[in-house]
Amino acid sequence: MEAIKCIKERRSIRKFQDKKVPREVIDEIVAAAAYAPSWKNTQVTRYMVTEDREVMNKIADGCVLGFEYNIDTIRNAPALVIVTMIQGRSGMEKDGSATTSKGADWGVFDTGIATQTFCLAAHDKGVGSVIMGIFDEASVGEVVPVPEGQKVAALIAIGYPDEEPKAPRRKEVSQLVTYLD
Repeated sequence: MEAIKCIKERRSIRKFQDKKVPREVIDEIVAAAAYAPSWKNTQVTRYMVTEDREVMNKIADGCVLGFEYNIDTIRNAPALVIVTMIQGRSGMEKDGSATTSKGADWGVFDTGIATQTFCLAAHDKGVGSVIMGIFDEASVGEVVPVPEGQKVAALIAIGYPDEEPKAPRRKEVSQLVTYLD
């Protein structure tokens, strides 16, 4: 798929067909997402995938702060991706000192890039996705085994789309860009 077309056509999908995404397809999506740029190529983003209905329901019921869109989306998705990031690498030097004023917060930026790259790659493979940011990190960590030194950055519901949402209105370029010269 052409890159600009993929960017313009990808939508947040919250309704999915009752059909599993093969692990080989998920692996291909993650392999593509691995090409997302990151601070000094630290590649701090990790993906924990579950199709376990019990785990997904626990996350839906107890970890998304009662947000109905996320509850319904997770309950109806064939799979849930728990995106984590390794702490203390992105934006940091090997000696532990911060390289920029953003310090260790740079990891969130890198993980955001990787997460969007994951979703674009999924779209290219015909897999729908929605990135969810309304969740309680500690509660998610009580449901799934988040590795030591990592923190939950986002949740992504994935599956084959059962809807074709229209594109929401976009701001005009003149509202988004300022030329300083």
